[in-house]
Amino acid sequence: MRVLVVTAVPVERDAVTRASGPGDVSVHTVPGAEIHRAGPYDVLAGGAGPAAAAASAAFALASDRYDLVISAGIGGGFAGAAPVGSLVVAGRIGAADLGAETPAGFVPVTELGFGRVWHFPPRSLVKAAVAATRAVTGDVLTVSTVTGSARRAAALRTAHPGAVAEAMEGFGVAEAAALAGVPVLEIRAVSNAVGPRDRDAWRIGEALAALTEAFGKLTPVLEGWIHHDRNDS
Repeated sequence: MRVLVVTAVPVERDAVTRASGPGDVSVHTVPGAEIHRAGPYDVLAGGAGPAAAAASAAFALASDRYDLVISAGIGGGFAGAAPVGSLVVAGRIGAADLGAETPAGFVPVTELGFGRVWHFPPRSLVKAAVAATRAVTGDVLTVSTVTGSARRAAALRTAHPGAVAEAMEGFGVAEAAALAGVPVLEIRAVSNAVGPRDRDAWRIGEALAALTEAFGKLTPVLEGWIHHDRNDS
C-alpha cells in the first residue's frame, strides 16, 4: 500500500508521520517538495492554498505510483457541525469561491459553463474512516481566503448547508488526484471555529494531536479498503 498525504505546512506533515511510530523516516525530494516516507505514507508539506497544493501533489504523483491521495491538516469547523478538537472526513470536497461575482450574487464556475466545483471521495472509504476515527462527515470547503467574520461564515453555510469545515488545500489536491486517476480523501482536525478571527481561541496543538491519532487508526482501514473495496465509488 502506498498513500500520498499532502499537507500545507511542516507541522502538519510531522503530525502525520508521527502516527507511524518512532521508526525511521526517510526523506527524498521531488521538484518543489520534500517527501517524508513513514510506514505506508509519503507525506509532503506542499504549501498553503489550492494552487500550491495542486502543484505539489501533481509533481509527487508524477514521481511515483500511489493507491490513494489524502489532503490532510488542520482547518476551521462550522459552529454546530464540527467543534474545536474534532476530526472531519470529507464526504465531498468543494471549491467554495471558484466562480464569479455578479449583481445577483456569487455564481459557481459550473454555472458559467465550464470547470467543476466538487470532488467525491469513495463512499466506502469515507464510511470506514469515519467509523474508525469517530469523525464528523460532510462537505469540506476549500477557500483561498480563510473566513474571518460572522457574515462570511453565515454566507458560506447558506450557500453550502452541508458544510462542516473549511480549509485551503483540499480541492487543489483533489484536482491533481483526479487528473492522475487516483482516488482522494480529505481529513481535517478542527483547530478553530469558522467565523470572527480570534487566534487566542485557536487550539492548534490539540488539532495536530488529533491528526496524529487519526492517522494511527486509519492505517488498517486504508489497507483493507485498498485491497478489497477500491472499486466502490
